[in-house]
Amino acid sequence: MSGIVLPALDTALDCSVAPGYSALGYWLRGLRWDNAVAGRLDGGAAVVTGASSGLGVAAVEGLARAGARVHLVVRDRERGERARGEVLQRVGAAADLRVALCDLAELESVARLAADLAEREPDLAVLVNNAGVLAERRERSSSGAELTFATNVLGPFALTERLLPALRAGTPGRVVTVSSGGMYTARLDGADLQLDHRTFDGPRFYAHTKRAEVVLNELWSAREGAAGVRFAAMHPGWADTPGLQRSLPRFHRLTRPVLRDDRQGADTIVWLATAPAAEVPGGRFWHDRRPRPTHRLPRTDESAEDRRALWRECQRLATP
Repeated sequence: MSGIVLPALDTALDCSVAPGYSALGYWLRGLRWDNAVAGRLDGGAAVVTGASSGLGVAAVEGLARAGARVHLVVRDRERGERARGEVLQRVGAAADLRVALCDLAELESVARLAADLAEREPDLAVLVNNAGVLAERRERSSSGAELTFATNVLGPFALTERLLPALRAGTPGRVVTVSSGGMYTARLDGADLQLDHRTFDGPRFYAHTKRAEVVLNELWSAREGAAGVRFAAMHPGWADTPGLQRSLPRFHRLTRPVLRDDRQGADTIVWLATAPAAEVPGGRFWHDRRPRPTHRLPRTDESAEDRRALWRECQRLATP
């Protein structure tokens, strides 16, 4: 599954955070990018959001190497075409890569993308919800939703819900959600999901949305059941992405020598999308190709009502 490493060492690396989330942890677990593709997707279609840089580009590369026809979902076409060209140089000109425009924070944009994809790809093998934002200040989408929540939670929820019929037809397909290890610090606040009653704090708001993503992953999996669409959430560890450089410059400066590259961060995305179904039980939270706990601190445990509130609010806001 994930290289040659004793379970005790793997757990110690995971609990220690800094070594386990770094490039050192990737190496000590015996992982290699050249075996991240665990199975073939020949002729299948995949969708990757946030595909213009960082983990998104690496995920597109991995899925293309698996034989998938990949749709790169981006906000800026020029950056998307640049990313497409970069991947084609890596994997060869025969790869089928297509750029699609969407702003995940805007539900009308999500609806247009979903309608187009559903028409083009009636059976979809993989959806990777990778796009995300860590805002510097409190901002709102055009619908009035807090921008971090709109981009990281509401938009992916709406896209996933709209693509479920195509994913169910995809043998069935899989949904991989890119969360963050930062979610371990956050408790889901079902009474204030957009944190309107808190002073804005970019990293904390981001961590809260990443916790919400993991909860939604579990709820979707429970609804689909063992025979339905397979859902998995993961965190990439500490990867040297443009988003990290821009959003957390001080953290980036301090940790740069030990950060993972894009491929190391995206390794588990590609593995989850291509591994045999028996190796990817639904609803789990993964890091470095192994399932991880969803909570490490008792204070972050959400209640059943918090979980129901998240689902109800996403349905209410995402329904036209």
